[in-house]
Amino acid sequence: MSCDMKYVVDIAQEILAIPSPGGDTDRAVERIEREFAFMNIPCRRTAKGALIAVLEGQSDLPARCAVAHVDTLGAVVRRIEDDGRLRVLPTGGFGWGSVEGENCTVFTLDGRTYSGSLMPDKASRHAFHVEGTDDPRTDDTVAIRLDEDVNCVDDVVSLGIGVGDMVSFEPRTVVTQSGYIKSRHLDDKACVAVALGACRHFVDSGKKPARTTYIYISNYEEVGHGTARLPEGVGEMVALDIGIVAKGTNSSERAVSICARDSRTPYDRGFVKELAQLAKSGSIPYRIDTYFRYGSDASMAVGQGEDVRFSCIGMGVDATHHYERTHLEGIKANLDLLVAWMES
Repeated sequence: MSCDMKYVVDIAQEILAIPSPGGDTDRAVERIEREFAFMNIPCRRTAKGALIAVLEGQSDLPARCAVAHVDTLGAVVRRIEDDGRLRVLPTGGFGWGSVEGENCTVFTLDGRTYSGSLMPDKASRHAFHVEGTDDPRTDDTVAIRLDEDVNCVDDVVSLGIGVGDMVSFEPRTVVTQSGYIKSRHLDDKACVAVALGACRHFVDSGKKPARTTYIYISNYEEVGHGTARLPEGVGEMVALDIGIVAKGTNSSERAVSICARDSRTPYDRGFVKELAQLAKSGSIPYRIDTYFRYGSDASMAVGQGEDVRFSCIGMGVDATHHYERTHLEGIKANLDLLVAWMES
């Protein structure tokens, strides 16, 4: 299948570099909005700030919807400590150990940004007993060390930083010579890039998908309410979200995963079979898998009452919600299966 993988990798790296922690996604949404405009694909914003584009199909009804989310893990300032460090609360499900020592950016309400690092209270082995430096990492034992001359609450407030300010963590995106892509927030910006790659395929080829297809870029998936309402007439949806590569799973970084069950629900059995058959017919490497602690925009949507056939596909990703990694072959398999479904 002649999909432009260079475009997908390039746009993925660009989107990964744009901070979009849950609750503060406008910068990334605006960039994706410009990409749809460049491809002359009509789109609109929802009241919640998500983005819905539409590709006209050969048939209108029932319409289809492919959903990927642009919001990422992040944090929110909850308290300024007496020494000028910031206590934070996580946005999305991750452990503080996964971002310990990571550089971050604090976004103030008035538009200023400040750099810092997420540090444990007892970081230095030279200053504390080993038992202290090995303390559990909790909301009360880690804080943001600002890269500013701050030593008290007033110093921090004078910078314009306050409770409720948003924090993003540096993605550290690397594409290796062996074809691996490692970065924070591949969940789910790699899938956003795949969705844009599918759009590019149809625009460049002059083809239409078999049915009118909405491309929904959701912005609250990590906190559980990404696709609260689907466009009118949608009868089938695919969530584009990462497959979980870990001990005990069946997924692979070099294949697309088709989710049969997540922590909320089994997925539509007939739909799983259809996607597997499309993968087989197209010689697309795929795995069918189940996930223990996982939810997608699709399972959220049906859980909120949407009456649609629903499924979830995505490239296999190692170390999800940590420093994640996938392979170009997995991204290509995800893209090829998405296009095959849209053309079927």
